[in-house]
Amino acid sequence: MGLNWKDFVIPAVDLKEGKVVRLVRGLMESAKSYQVSPEDMASLFQSKGFGKIHVVDLDGAVTGKPVNLEAIKNIRMVFGGRIQVGGGIRDIERLKMLDDIGVDLFVVGTVAVYDRRTFEKMLELFPNRVILSVDSKGGRVTVGGWKEETSLTPHQMALQYDHLPIWGYLYTNVDRDGTLEGVDPQPYLSFKKWVKKPVLASGGVASIEDVIKLMGVVEGVVVGKAIYEGRIPL
Repeated sequence: MGLNWKDFVIPAVDLKEGKVVRLVRGLMESAKSYQVSPEDMASLFQSKGFGKIHVVDLDGAVTGKPVNLEAIKNIRMVFGGRIQVGGGIRDIERLKMLDDIGVDLFVVGTVAVYDRRTFEKMLELFPNRVILSVDSKGGRVTVGGWKEETSLTPHQMALQYDHLPIWGYLYTNVDRDGTLEGVDPQPYLSFKKWVKKPVLASGGVASIEDVIKLMGVVEGVVVGKAIYEGRIPL
């Protein structure tokens, strides 16, 4: 395979009311809780050799402001690698709060669609530390915790910002997220034709074979449920 799969995979820690959960297609009512604390999950990922984790403040994605800051602080205290956080980062103040507690990369989507000026200010203050979240549902970008569909296609959204100092993209196939249906590499292949920055994939991974399918297509893949459900033994 060349690249070690643990260097390619970014395990997800999704937070709802301070607890580790997983959703199906982003539906809050589908939340399944796991009996492990966020910091214990982060410690486990570090002990198993992962250098990066992806943290999602699900409450923040819905309310528009980070809610699970305490849990994110606890994760930062025990995890020595790179932490990228998304969910509710819609103004400079919230972004600075996450920076103050040691978050490395910020995953931002909604504000890039609705408030370009604020998004560009984020890039000015934190160049190459903002990941543009491109969440695709039925071929259109969704925002606001995946509840609001826009008229934009993924590549139309990306082309607005590819020339600016973003780190890259997190492209989520919402239709497959949390379903364990397996990945479809095609949307990522199509998206990569339009952009120059790195792309992380998310949505549908069910096995290590899915991870291998994406190697050489994207620069990394976020994996959640397949790990929590034992489909990919650590």
